[in-house]
Parts: sequence; C-alpha cells; structure tokens
Amino acid sequence: MQDVPELVAQAREGRPRAVARLISLVEGASPQLREVMAAMAPLAGHAYVVGLTGSPGVGKSTSTSALVSAYRRAGKRVAVLAVDPSSPFSGGALLGDRVRMSEHTSDPGVYIRSMATRGHLGGLAWAAPQAIRVLDAAGCDVIIVETVGVGQSEVEIASQADTCVVLLAPGMGDGIQAAKAGILEIGDVYVVNKADRDGADATARELNHMLGLGEARGPGDWRPPIVKTVAARGEGMDEVVEALEKHRAWMNEHNILTERRAGRAAREVETIAVTALRERIGDLHGDHRLGALAARVVAGELDPYAAADELIAALTAAGSSAGPAATGSSGAGDSGGPSRPGDNSVAVC
Repeated sequence: MQDVPELVAQAREGRPRAVARLISLVEGASPQLREVMAAMAPLAGHAYVVGLTGSPGVGKSTSTSALVSAYRRAGKRVAVLAVDPSSPFSGGALLGDRVRMSEHTSDPGVYIRSMATRGHLGGLAWAAPQAIRVLDAAGCDVIIVETVGVGQSEVEIASQADTCVVLLAPGMGDGIQAAKAGILEIGDVYVVNKADRDGADATARELNHMLGLGEARGPGDWRPPIVKTVAARGEGMDEVVEALEKHRAWMNEHNILTERRAGRAAREVETIAVTALRERIGDLHGDHRLGALAARVVAGELDPYAAADELIAALTAAGSSAGPAATGSSGAGDSGGPSRPGDNSVAVC
C-alpha cells in the first residue's frame, strides 16, 4: 500500500517518481484510487488543458514537442499526457512519444507521461481524466493531452480539454473531407502542419470555407483561427501559443471556461456512477432476479424495457438500503492491470 498523503506532498514538490506512482494508481484502478482523488480535488483546477488531435501522420508528437518548447520559452511548467494505441492482440503499445520528445527529458520544468489506450475508444485512455487531475495538482501550468491518431468520429478530446487543437497536413484529403462532420467540428484552433509542402495554402482555404459554412457566429463569438506551422523546425509555434492564449482569454471573458470545466466534471461523475452500476449488474449474472426476469421476457409476460425497469428498481432499492457501493474504478473500461511506477514517465514540472 502506498502512503498517499506522502506521495501527494512529494508530487507538489515536483518529484517525478511521486507523480508517476499516483498516475499508476489511477491506471491500475487501485483500491487507493478514491483516497488519491480525494487528496487531489482541493489542489487541482489551475492548469490550462490543451487537447491536440488529428489523423495519423499529421505530426502530432512533433507538434506537441514544439509546443512544449514554445511554452517553456514563456516560462510555463508543462506536462504532456500522450496517448498511444494498444495492440488488440498482445495489449502492448509502442510509446513512441518519448522518442520524439527526448529533447525535453532533462528539463525539470517538463513532465511527460505516455499512456496506452488499453482498448478504450475515442482517442484517449480511460484513465485520462484522473491523470489530468494528478498533473494539475502537481503544479503544472499547462497540460497538453495528445490523442492517438484518430478518425472522423473520435472526438472524446473535446470533452476533456479547455481548448482543442485540430492538426491537419497537406495531402490528407480533398475539400469533401473538410466538409464532413466529426473531428473537424471540434476545433477551437486549427493548425495546418507541414506548411512547407505543396497544398498547404489549399488546405487552409478549404478549412476556412468549412468554417464559413458552419453555424452562424455573432459579434463577439469565437471564430477558430487557422495557423500554418512547420513543427519539425519549430516554425509557427509561437503563433499557435498566441492563438491558444487568445482563446483562453475569450473563454474567461465569457465565463465559458468555467462552464466547460463544470461539464467535464459532470461527465466524469456520470462515468464513475455508470461504471459502479455496471459492476453491480455484472454481479447479477446467475442471480435469481435476473434469471426470473429473463424467463418472463421469453414467455412474453414482460417486454425487455419493463424488465429493465424492474431490475433497476431492485438495484436502487438494494443500493439505498446498503449505502453507496464501494468501487475502486473511476473510468469507463478495464485498466488491463496496474502499471509499474515510473515506467512511462520523464521529468516533472
């Protein structure tokens, strides 16, 4: 068992091993997870969370590294939560972000944590919300969450970040792709990376046209800017930081940042509650109540919805008489087993 208060104190002092162990408790759905989150709650809420997403090959990891450098020049302490896909066969993952961000490994003002999706869909790992809270409580000014290479409908990052950056690159599709619903509708800032390639100007024009066809915006509404970069050379990254800070200021001015964070907390609470209910229902397999209801559905005495209502009523009655269910899980899926402390971590802010 870990000494959670001591780990929290060390994390606040900027010790990377303590932060790594706390995130490992989150990833492993440790029985101490509730204690960790209770300790983190009053310390979090100060970091600016930037989500960075895009299709495979647009340069997300390179852009993340360049963005870290730009924020470090501004004197910010930065954390990176980089999500990589897991193999559906072995469960393993190549955590390649640490290779591309090796220039920051010796910087005490940067913390990099790689996380595998472990089968969770949507572009993020299921433990990402709690990991963000740990990094926030550790005193980081900016947390960059880099998703896996996503498709058109994997937009979970929009519900986890204060500002969402969508990366594109020339040659990734035509104007029809730019008009499709999904990932291209979630951006607060759009970045056309690899702008030294042919077609970068056309990609920016198509994006601008797509934004013009979107929902009507009134005076004072935010219109997502389009920034062209060459992340491999660090070109344009200061302009990206400027766009992010303008969006942050606009959100603060219109009270939207508070609303987004409240919505994020609501979804997190809902996920934890649904997971707890799912665990209770899972315990019913073989239970006589579920079997009896199933038999009545087969006999035509009940429809499935009425049977589900009876089951929920029974679960609610049992929960109110027994008190809140104790569960160590706080995510939407199976963690796949605990991580070893420090395995996927670099320095700490």
